[in-house]
Amino acid sequence: MDSMQLAGAIIFAIALLHTFAAKSFEVLARRHPRHAGLFHLLGEVEVVFGFWAFVLVAVMALLTGGKTAIDYAESRHYTEPLFVFVVMVVAASKPVLDTIRRLLGLLARLLPVRTELALVWLCLAVVPLCGSLVTEPAAMTLAALMLAPLVFRENMPEWLKYGALGVLFVNVSIGGTLTAYAAPPVLMVAGPWQWDSAFMAATFGWKAALAVAFNAGVISFMLRRHLSPPAANDDGVAAPSIPLPVALIHIGFLAAVVLLAHHPVLFLGLFLLFLGFTQAYQRYQDPLILKEGLLVGFFLAGLVVLGGLQQWWLQPIVASLGPTALFFGALGLTAVTDNAALTYLGSLINGLGDHEKYMLMAGAVAGGGLTVIANAPNPAGVALLRRGFKDESVGVGGLLLGATLPTCMAALMFLI
Repeated sequence: MDSMQLAGAIIFAIALLHTFAAKSFEVLARRHPRHAGLFHLLGEVEVVFGFWAFVLVAVMALLTGGKTAIDYAESRHYTEPLFVFVVMVVAASKPVLDTIRRLLGLLARLLPVRTELALVWLCLAVVPLCGSLVTEPAAMTLAALMLAPLVFRENMPEWLKYGALGVLFVNVSIGGTLTAYAAPPVLMVAGPWQWDSAFMAATFGWKAALAVAFNAGVISFMLRRHLSPPAANDDGVAAPSIPLPVALIHIGFLAAVVLLAHHPVLFLGLFLLFLGFTQAYQRYQDPLILKEGLLVGFFLAGLVVLGGLQQWWLQPIVASLGPTALFFGALGLTAVTDNAALTYLGSLINGLGDHEKYMLMAGAVAGGGLTVIANAPNPAGVALLRRGFKDESVGVGGLLLGATLPTCMAALMFLI
């Protein structure tokens, strides 16, 4: 262990503590209005890892020289942060969201329960499972935006909001395991371990689907007394109906971005075309979530920079564990590292048996809802839903408690 590895681990630990304490900065902002702007900035969960990534690069420049620090920062792979930013903005566009909302509305009316209760269950069960097709970040974006007016509103008890958020995060994390390309932790090992979509569906997918349906059913039952139809638009101005060609073009953009998820030059070029199209047909658009998407991308890019120096202590831990210990170790480590980083490190270990590979993946995806950093789409959910919480901030403890029971259910299914 050299001085840079030690510094990287210390800064990573400080960033984790900052994440856990982010909500307290909002309290400081109220107590010290003179510096409220700074405290609000430090209280943004999405800013934390990006901020400490800059600190890491600065420390690296001091310890090893500026060129080494720049070379390290440029050697990181930022495809995932860029993709999450792009797919969030495209998936949240009004034509896409309106189309999905109409489809879910039709399904909700077919179920033998109140429409708003059926919608909540569909958003917490069907949409996360669709993440196996449209990728987890897109599923998180769509589910969060549709749940916001139903669940994450002022008159909903705070503890139920955290319960719903925990279920959403866990279900998105395990709901992407029906295919080999949609969930970041699966994608990291699909090639080296030769896992295709048929294998994922037969080995993980059906178990994940049962856990997702159960988790969504339990929290929907708990929410039932507090649900009411979303408030209608009362400004007296009817929004123009979205023409079918416009909706189809938006869905085409989303499909193309998903298909080109590993080619940033291409999906960024498509995104620029998408921005031009939204300007050309602005009357059918709501404001794009560019700020939220950029914050999430900044968060994930910071995690990429900070996580690059954690292999020296993470990989020996993973390599030393037996199958059962590996499952629970992966589940716990995911909460403080990111499940994709964990499975990537596992793919570098020679001699892992099929059982150990299964346990590593199962633990990594089962623990993907415990914290904001446990799964790449989680920061997107926080960015889109935090305004529904007290102080417009998601508490780490509340999220952990809300995700505990659905995580146990996911773990139980994967251990069968």
